[in-house]
Amino acid sequence: MHGIIQIFITLNADDFQKIYAVNLIGPFQMVKAAKKYLMQSSNPSITNVSSIAGIKGIGSSMAYAVSKGALNTMTISMARNLGPIRVNAVCPGFIEGEWLKNGLGEETYNSAKGHLESTVPLKSVASPTSIAESIMAFTELNKNATGQLLILDGGHHLNL
Repeated sequence: MHGIIQIFITLNADDFQKIYAVNLIGPFQMVKAAKKYLMQSSNPSITNVSSIAGIKGIGSSMAYAVSKGALNTMTISMARNLGPIRVNAVCPGFIEGEWLKNGLGEETYNSAKGHLESTVPLKSVASPTSIAESIMAFTELNKNATGQLLILDGGHHLNL
């Protein structure tokens, strides 16, 4: 419980505004600027990059999780209102790679990755390549999908 209390003490409105500017307002402005060009395409598609944090409300930053939850809702709203433009989102969990390793530190990274690989149903974590492949599938292959939130976490969200 101490960690949750600490989050409320240190988190402030500026933190939320900065994270929302990147994770929600940025994608909104991009779609708004690209809409007329997307409407000229024979295959108009947007894939937002969200996070499992926006589905489960988890992670080290409450503001981040809330911003990704808002991005998920915006994805669904845009899908409902921007047709024939298809709007979907990918929601990765743990992503293997140097960025996360540097952020967590090698020991914590290896421990978390090993734990997930041994406990999630698919015995794997997401990679930058698997995420890119999912984005390409939304863009090129899944031409009847819109308003979808694709969780890419090896099944971690299924664990109790």
